[in-house]
Amino acid sequence: MLKRILIGIAVIGGIFLLFKYCDFKKNDDEDIAYNTNLIQQQILNVGKLVVTEGHFSEVITYKNQQKYLLDMLSFEKKALVVVNADVTVAYDLHKMKYDIDEVNKTITIVSIPKEEIKISPDIQFYDVEQSKLNPFTGDDYNKINKSVKANLAKKIEKSTLKTNAQNRLISELSKILILTNTMGWKLQYEGKVIESEKDFGQKIKL
Repeated sequence: MLKRILIGIAVIGGIFLLFKYCDFKKNDDEDIAYNTNLIQQQILNVGKLVVTEGHFSEVITYKNQQKYLLDMLSFEKKALVVVNADVTVAYDLHKMKYDIDEVNKTITIVSIPKEEIKISPDIQFYDVEQSKLNPFTGDDYNKINKSVKANLAKKIEKSTLKTNAQNRLISELSKILILTNTMGWKLQYEGKVIESEKDFGQKIKL
């Protein structure tokens, strides 16, 4: 009789522990799902177009000469070209790719989109000189436009515009870092655990 009572108590105790374990497991799974959803929502909030704008101006002189009769005759055309350009450097974070490892509580940023540089020049011509034998044509305007954009690209590289755009990008990505740190998760990018904005900066500005 005593043996049956002990067996009954053991069975009841086992069932109780099983329910407690299942309940604990359920709560743990719910916490992981909640944290994962919270992180995904933060990434969606960060996933936007980060745009930095700049303005550049330059003045160039365009010249072209046509020669005839063994270079005895020449006809020159030239113009003063004034350029005002609006430039944008953008990162479309909707295109950012990432992976969530729920088991190891790790977010891995797989790829960050490359910056998109858009140059919108306003070109004005002054002091235009040409002749009927050497007039301005569409080919001249194409050459001028190509030269203008090439010169502007060099100015952009030497300016702080791209650096400012990268700083804004890092600031947006750091919002994910703050959340993961708060929740006890890890954030990785290019094989390195990201622990600060400085870590992001070293990777992005390589």
